[in-house]
Order: sequence, then structure tokens, then C-alpha cells
Amino acid sequence: MEDKMSKFERIAKRRTEETVKKIRLIGNLSNKNNYEYTDEHLDKIFTALEAELKAARRKFHGHHSSPEFHLSFDPIRKRKKTS
Repeated sequence: MEDKMSKFERIAKRRTEETVKKIRLIGNLSNKNNYEYTDEHLDKIFTALEAELKAARRKFHGHHSSPEFHLSFDPIRKRKKTS
């Protein structure tokens, strides 16, 4: 039977590795040959990520509420001009 610390370490390792991979995929969006974005897009992405990291850290210090997550780019999108 696995003890609680071993279980924590096993799951934390896997989840951290998966999260780092996902963050690297977000970094791949910086390739301007494939994507177009604004500083506002970047602010929204990194504000959301930083807020989630802070909320996760607070949970380890006994604060168990997390803000609801929602990311929207709707107001940012450029409208294509029609001829």
C-alpha cells in the first residue's frame, strides 16, 4: 500500500510535468510566422496563468477557494474588412 507522501510525489511529478509541457505549448504560440496576436492577448493569457498559480499556492496554505477560470478573446479579435 502506497503511503500518502509517496502518492503525493508520484501524482505531483506527473501533473507538474504535464503542466510544464502545456506551458511550453503556449510558448510555441509566439511564432509570428504562424500566429497573429496583440499585447492584450498576451496580458490575458499570462494574467490567467499567474492567477491560477497563485490560487494553487494559496491552497497549500489552507485557502481552499479558487476563482472561476474563464479566458475570452472576443473583444480583442480584429474584424476583417469587407470590400
